[in-house]
Amino acid sequence: MSNSTLFYPQSTVTGDGAGIVSHAGLALVTRTAEVAGLPRLLSDALTPWRKDYATHDPGKIVLDLAVAMVGGADCAADLAVLRGRETVFGPVASDPTVSRLIATLADEPVAALAAIAGARAVARKTVWELAGEHAPNHRIDEHHPLVIDLDATLVTAHSEKQDAAPTYKRGFGFHPLLAFIDHGPGGTGEAAAGLLRAGNAGANTAADHITVLHRALAQIPGLCWRAGRKILIRTDSAGGTKGFLNYLHKRGLSYSCGIGMTPAMAAAVEVLPASVWTQAYNADGQPRDGAQVAELTGVLSLTGYPPGMRVIVRRERPHPGAQLRFTDTNGWRLTCFVTNSSRGQLADLEVRHRLRARCEDRIRAAKATGMTNLPYHDFTKNQIWLAITELATDLTAWTQMLALTGTDARTWEIKRLRLRLWATAARLARHARTRRLRYDQHHRWTALLIAGLHRLEGYRTSR
Repeated sequence: MSNSTLFYPQSTVTGDGAGIVSHAGLALVTRTAEVAGLPRLLSDALTPWRKDYATHDPGKIVLDLAVAMVGGADCAADLAVLRGRETVFGPVASDPTVSRLIATLADEPVAALAAIAGARAVARKTVWELAGEHAPNHRIDEHHPLVIDLDATLVTAHSEKQDAAPTYKRGFGFHPLLAFIDHGPGGTGEAAAGLLRAGNAGANTAADHITVLHRALAQIPGLCWRAGRKILIRTDSAGGTKGFLNYLHKRGLSYSCGIGMTPAMAAAVEVLPASVWTQAYNADGQPRDGAQVAELTGVLSLTGYPPGMRVIVRRERPHPGAQLRFTDTNGWRLTCFVTNSSRGQLADLEVRHRLRARCEDRIRAAKATGMTNLPYHDFTKNQIWLAITELATDLTAWTQMLALTGTDARTWEIKRLRLRLWATAARLARHARTRRLRYDQHHRWTALLIAGLHRLEGYRTSR
């Protein structure tokens, strides 16, 4: 009897297997797209860019790219993971065909981006209607608003690309501004809109914030121009400009925007009596040690800002080793935000504002879904790529909303979804003129995958 020193069992390897489909778990994503009506919507929207006698539909190519991004693709060549399995993913265009389509769309970027955004908006309406009480807009009002988070991020360019520029963090690349629809603590979020910008674009440019917000609101079903207080806009201090805040006021929106501390604000904080400070709370409702909140509205000059705006300041003892800024006073770390919410305790409004940190999770997921790399040299081509990453991010969120609701997977991030569900392989079997994907019965998450597919089938048959 011999003792093996190998960590892993050794098996004889052959290359004669048949009927095995890798990434068969992506069927959950493609069926979500079908339930949302995306194939038809994208095909109709992109008809003007379809060449005569073309074999591949532009809508199918764009949707294939989005599905591949959900599976981990970060360049067009990664479509190879779907290619060759027509019985599961249908015919997939070749790399040259994909490149030609991107170039064709980039020749008319405004019209092409509007077409893709329009298809997404109609699909989103369908998904939210099917989701019912699990939809983000279910029974929203001023006190339970639908939240849209705006934030910018940096995307590194590793080569010379059009409009790539040095960034404020001494990197090189792009500085896109993004808007996400927050699903709250029980879900993830959707990519409402994005604006690709050069790396040296200003962080607090009101015009860019207005553009992105306008596009994001166009994605929300049933909104008129004055959307009302049932929509809450959250931003960091980059959104706390007079131009953007007055735009929010004109559209009748609720807002909670960070604002940079000024020496005047710091001076006002110093003279606040101790009685006006109240205990700050964590997101779980528990008191936060060493943190307090107060209102500065009545002691500041707010000329040029919209009427009804409140200024709320938070002070907290910094963590050991943290450096204070010149606007911090008496050993306190000071942060401010503004809001037009007239009701609610200061601590509750402050917690609501800090929950915009979930936007960082959405950005991380978007970067893991194709946005970490803008692969083309031309700026307009990268605009098209960014629009497809938004579609891919939506597909992930819609799959979780429709197929995985009521499960822990509803809040899984993209990496976990890939490892546990999307990468699942299956055997393709045929019986009685029927194709069947047979997932491994011993795989830990097969039951979750099958339940999600059955739930989607129920949506499809009920329409």
